[in-house]
Amino acid sequence: MVRIICSVVCLWVIAGIAVAAQNKIDGVRISPSSNTTRLVFDMHSEPEFTYFTLEGPHRLVIDLPNTSNKTDLSTTAINGSLVRKVRYSTPKNKHSARVVVELNRVAKPSLFSMAPAAPHGHRLVVDLEDSQPASVSTPTVSASANASNRVVMDGSTSTRDRDIIVAIDAGHGGHDPGSIGPAGTYEKNITLSIAKKLEAMVNAERGMRAIMTRSGDYYISPNKRPEVARQKKADLLISIHADAFSQPQPRGGSVWVLSMRRADSELGRWLEKSERHSELLGGAAEVISDKSSERYLTETILGLSMDHSMATSHDLGNKVVEELRQVTSLHKRRPQAASFAVLTAPDIPSILVEVGFISNPQEEKNLNWSKYRERLAHAMFNATKRYFKQVPPDGTLWAAEKMNNRTHKVKSGESLSLLAQRYNIKVSALKAANNLNSDVVRIGQVLSIPST
Repeated sequence: MVRIICSVVCLWVIAGIAVAAQNKIDGVRISPSSNTTRLVFDMHSEPEFTYFTLEGPHRLVIDLPNTSNKTDLSTTAINGSLVRKVRYSTPKNKHSARVVVELNRVAKPSLFSMAPAAPHGHRLVVDLEDSQPASVSTPTVSASANASNRVVMDGSTSTRDRDIIVAIDAGHGGHDPGSIGPAGTYEKNITLSIAKKLEAMVNAERGMRAIMTRSGDYYISPNKRPEVARQKKADLLISIHADAFSQPQPRGGSVWVLSMRRADSELGRWLEKSERHSELLGGAAEVISDKSSERYLTETILGLSMDHSMATSHDLGNKVVEELRQVTSLHKRRPQAASFAVLTAPDIPSILVEVGFISNPQEEKNLNWSKYRERLAHAMFNATKRYFKQVPPDGTLWAAEKMNNRTHKVKSGESLSLLAQRYNIKVSALKAANNLNSDVVRIGQVLSIPST
């Protein structure tokens, strides 16, 4: 009986090893960007891994327990200048694989696994932070008129000097005409006309790109409009409407942002929908095994994101009010808070602009004048441009240009070494950028601050 039990146990162990050893590398993809090179190992099942680095020459060594080393790595397409070769080495044991990534220079590795997400299966992702970042040719570049250098890596989008994306929402549409003026003017037609004019202005600006929630006379639910903006990874949503009242006297434009009460309720709705956590956490959601930790992290990120979006909305709203004042009278002299569904995206700054009262005969007449609609669109465009020139989103062309065009006016007590420390650059780089032959600077001198 003991022999039978031992035999069964041994068979279980052997079978377990055989099953565990079924993992294998299905393929390798290499995608370089400006400062990071990503290697993606497509795996047959969830990978286990450990790794270490070696010098002379520089190498990253990855040990994969219970993994076959039969896949040919010599056919791996080498992209970029950081990775020299991907090959196998002698594994720890016959059931494991050891992969060596030969490097041309020092790089800081970061490894993590990713669960299946169509069209990909299990993956081991290796991000190598380059010690000598430089411009690289990229595998997939968008056809944007502004050449935003959008690089597709492993099914997700990495961006380098990308466009600022403005989502433009023309209110109402289709079977919903919106408000109707005394002369029969439909709000949906006015808003679409202004939206198209604003779209043209945004697309004509280098470093900006517009997307429309609707481009014709059809209906989209107000709750769906923020989703369109999110799918297109918009940095801002501008919803355009025309006001109305039961009496003809009210007139003037106004700007609206999300109310704090509605913001709090939206936070709760997002937290209760666990499938939306990955929209906020990105790849991190796939590697967090503790669901309570995931909710805590999601709540923290969501709160910070909502705070940022609402602050941005208020700042931009004030600029839109300033610009509208030059085109039309104002019904409200500062941004107002409301519970509009179109403003509820927690991760996208959003404003709603009422361009005037269509119920006012004179304003209805103005809104039917193409030149007037163009001036309204220009007011929104100017405000948007002013805001993003001051605070460009990370990773955008405008952010890169602002970083490269930094200046500093020397104050009493400041020196080159102090400024170099403050901006995390070398004194020699600071001197070279300003054609300085000595370490002496004078009060009031304006220095160019080179990018790090």
